Amino acid sequence: MTVTLAGGAPAPAVESAYEEVCRVVAAASAAAPAVAATAPADRAQWLRAIADAVLAQAPALAALADEETGLGLPRLDGEVLRCATQLRFYADVCVDGGWLGATIDHATATTPDLRRVQVPLGPVAVFGASNFPFGFGTLGNDTGSALAAGAPVVVKGHPAHPRTHAALADIAREALAEAGAPAGTFGAVTGLAAGEQLVLAPEIAAVAFTGSEAGGMALHRLAATRAIPVSVYAEMGTVNAVVLTTTAVERLAELAHGCLASFTMGMGQFCTKPGLVLVPAESGFAARLGAELHDTPPKGVLLTTGIHEGYGRGIQDLLAAGAYGVARSDAATPIGPAVWVLGADPTLIRADSPLLRECFGPVVLVVEYADSAQRDELIAALPGALVASVMSGGPGDPEVADLVAALAPKVGRVAVDAWPTGVATTWAQQHGGPWPATTDPRATSVGAAALGRFTRPVAYQGAPAAALPVPLQEKNIWRISRRIDGRIRVPKEAKVARCAVP
Repeated sequence: MTVTLAGGAPAPAVESAYEEVCRVVAAASAAAPAVAATAPADRAQWLRAIADAVLAQAPALAALADEETGLGLPRLDGEVLRCATQLRFYADVCVDGGWLGATIDHATATTPDLRRVQVPLGPVAVFGASNFPFGFGTLGNDTGSALAAGAPVVVKGHPAHPRTHAALADIAREALAEAGAPAGTFGAVTGLAAGEQLVLAPEIAAVAFTGSEAGGMALHRLAATRAIPVSVYAEMGTVNAVVLTTTAVERLAELAHGCLASFTMGMGQFCTKPGLVLVPAESGFAARLGAELHDTPPKGVLLTTGIHEGYGRGIQDLLAAGAYGVARSDAATPIGPAVWVLGADPTLIRADSPLLRECFGPVVLVVEYADSAQRDELIAALPGALVASVMSGGPGDPEVADLVAALAPKVGRVAVDAWPTGVATTWAQQHGGPWPATTDPRATSVGAAALGRFTRPVAYQGAPAAALPVPLQEKNIWRISRRIDGRIRVPKEAKVARCAVP
């Protein structure tokens, strides 16, 4: 099998043999009990060791990824740094221990002794993204949060950057071995058949995926055929609407400039790209945005021929559904796509309209609303999304509160006066949303809560001390926050650096 990369040269994508996948999965399964029983402070050291190793090879990794993707060194240099910083963030979350939810209710005259804690599910299969080889790839958020939660990881490398995947996998295995992690804590496979085998392997306890709706739903359906189904936490593509208030148009030039930068960032290959902008009628926003595109046309590449072909089909589908071209940049090369600003009549925006489907690439649809009633009807028709933004006229804009309330049921994150592109890795982040944004709207693939995908709660009633897991024993050996008899208790010595990744 070959994959055409952004540089135009076909690169071989080696398929992992059936026996190899079996070996990697078996090693992860064998390591699972020891990984789960390891103290959070030690697992945090594993993550920091991987981060240090990534940084030690940062220039070479960025150059390798650039050869495969054509994304450019300025961006990839930053993404390598982000990868390392994310791993350190999940190390901090791991040490904090709040994600364990350790709860102790001592026996009373009317209730038994009950103790509850989150325990790791077991080995996790991770399917990395094409568009972020470092941030959401082999050693991205899914891998970092799973290891922090005490789950061994088997990564299926993305065919868009197979050599980068192999290099990162080697780094992780070596760093983990030197840090004392059990063999099998991290494994890697490649190839379509290997990915399917991975999902169906009975030892795999959960699947994490970042990519298209088609890919995520295919894995979701495949996992459902197992004798014992498992959860597939798929973060998929969405429209990510932006709504301009009536007074926001007073900042027309600023907002048009920001919109162009946002929907063309990474040539529109971000899961948080704004795909739809709702603006007041006769605001002139679409024309101004078109002028911005004409004055400063962005340049870049689409990562694979498959993405390029899908983008072309998506544009044709939008035009066939009634969208019309407001502005368009020229396509420079077969992999350097045209950038589109489209418009559409608001009456065409319905819940089942193709106009509300993601088009992965540098295109945005601008729709004008006549009044607040029509605006609210348009919002009601929106599908689930990862994020939505409200652009206001400034502090005190009376429309903001109602718009935030209207958009919140549709998304995992609402941003005010900020374009949706970009996801900060922080304690409060929610990178998920109602379908088709994700297969589970309760989950997030970024932030401290991402660990929760790979654990489940177990309660112990009347268990003797010797039978209790470490975080539920009377002596707090792991020095974590716990709720005891209804009150949260934080060890005085517990100090965790609350870092954030922009």
